Amino acid sequence: MATIISDSEKREQLNRLVKDFDTAMLITRTAEGDLHSRPLAIADQRDDGTLYFATAVESGKVRELAADSHVNVSMQARRRFVSVTGTARLVDDRTLIDELWSDTWKVWFPKGKEDPSLRILVVDASEAAYWDDTGLEGLRYIFESAKAYVTGTRPDSDNDQRHTAHVKL
Repeated sequence: MATIISDSEKREQLNRLVKDFDTAMLITRTAEGDLHSRPLAIADQRDDGTLYFATAVESGKVRELAADSHVNVSMQARRRFVSVTGTARLVDDRTLIDELWSDTWKVWFPKGKEDPSLRILVVDASEAAYWDDTGLEGLRYIFESAKAYVTGTRPDSDNDQRHTAHVKL
């Protein structure tokens, strides 16, 4: 049986899931057209889907984004998955850097907040998808998946937007 929820509820579920992650994979396109993935620590997220990362201005990802700003950000933990599509831009806003600063960034920016190469990479999300197989909904999904396997059908929970959905942001 399909369970439909509002776009607002989908955004709330998406935000709850993203808050559980501290690292994501940023996927960009190289000059040759290949996809390039790398892990980045999530500096912040906003309710509108915007994601923030620290980066060095001289990094390869910055060069790739100058040619094509379209990105995908993916997150995965045991039985939880999020995929965010959007565009990325580089921001040199020292107030924002100060607001988001984490001492763990000193590994990459030894001069601290004032490191001249430190920038904020902002991903303006346009859409996202999530899959959440945890909690009671996850147990139900596992049960329905086993039942579907035995009966040769699809699990009903594939149509449950509390479990899996796409959302425009």
